[in-house]
Amino acid sequence: MAAPTPGPHEVLALSPEAGRRVATSSSGHCGLLRRLRHKQQRLGLFEIGPGHELHRLTCMMQAGLWAATQVSIDHPLTGPPTEEDFSEVMTQVQEGFELGTLAGPAFAWLRHSLGLAEKDYQASLGPGGPYLQFLSTSKSKASFFLSHDQRFFLKTQRRREVRALLSHLPCYMRHLQRHPHSLLARLLGVHSLRVARGKKKYFIIMQSVFYPPGRISERYDIKGCEVSRWVDLVAEGSPPILVLKDLNFQGKTIYLGPQRAWLLHQMELDTAFLRGLNVLDYSLLVAFQCLHKDERGLGSSLVFRTARSVRGVQSQDEPGAQNRRVLPEAPNAPHILDGPEQRYFLGLVDLATVYGLRKRLEHLWKTLRYPGRTFSTVSPARYARRLYQWVEEHTE
Repeated sequence: MAAPTPGPHEVLALSPEAGRRVATSSSGHCGLLRRLRHKQQRLGLFEIGPGHELHRLTCMMQAGLWAATQVSIDHPLTGPPTEEDFSEVMTQVQEGFELGTLAGPAFAWLRHSLGLAEKDYQASLGPGGPYLQFLSTSKSKASFFLSHDQRFFLKTQRRREVRALLSHLPCYMRHLQRHPHSLLARLLGVHSLRVARGKKKYFIIMQSVFYPPGRISERYDIKGCEVSRWVDLVAEGSPPILVLKDLNFQGKTIYLGPQRAWLLHQMELDTAFLRGLNVLDYSLLVAFQCLHKDERGLGSSLVFRTARSVRGVQSQDEPGAQNRRVLPEAPNAPHILDGPEQRYFLGLVDLATVYGLRKRLEHLWKTLRYPGRTFSTVSPARYARRLYQWVEEHTE
């Protein structure tokens, strides 16, 4: 089903000046910033400051998102989104560009249900600090950004991918309600940006799976196959350290102990949901963080709780459908699992590729091109089963 596309509702955007923060400076603070920038560059992150080729674009995104969020702050929803809310398109006109907000009320309700305050969302994505450019190992032509605090991830999308996301949005929200500890990435907004009379560019906003990033040591993008799933490692001292892939993971294991059973069940639930949407080519993001001695073995203590700020309603027809677990007392808790010695960040991303004619033809071509080898373009049923098996084989 294609996403509805009614005509835009045009409003005059508010000034983002109220969203700016005043930076303090000192020699110690400057030294800290230099060390932080060096670490970010090692992780493939580069600050988009004045002089960067993307600086003007990201400044427009920041100003537009600040104004768009202000609308939801000024006009909060009084109940769950209606059918019209899912199809609403709001266009805000600013000097030199216009920003479109697609299904804005529905996403505002979703952010509220996830316990995300609109003011915090606005402060992270607005003009309070420069975005970070993320150098991805993806073969797509998409651009990737992080908010200045690395809490939110922004990615450009093709128009057909945006249509797929919007058509699946009601089902996606119901799935998160039934399974509030789902591994699916939290999609928080879909927007378009048009500069002057140019072509519209679409982008999405989601919560970063790799947050907080401070102590993460390794990051992987897993698809459960082998073709084009290797990243060449760079020499020590040579930036950047990129997100690695399946073949780089060989010989490694995710040690979860008692939480393994929960993970396997949730993977089964989430991949079955994506299979039902006829979606493929999504990734399981995996990151490692070594736990300090005083952090180990806390899974059963009272500093953990089962239902952080993520809400869900138990269905009478689906007993046990929520598959809840004990969540760590940490930001981004649904994407964090603690093993005996390691903390793992896990999340399913890139949920917009539908198995249509284009992908079916690609499957036939790759079958001839890579006989006997595994590749990403397979049927949604096979893709879901194979990724689940990868998790089963690489966890203990």
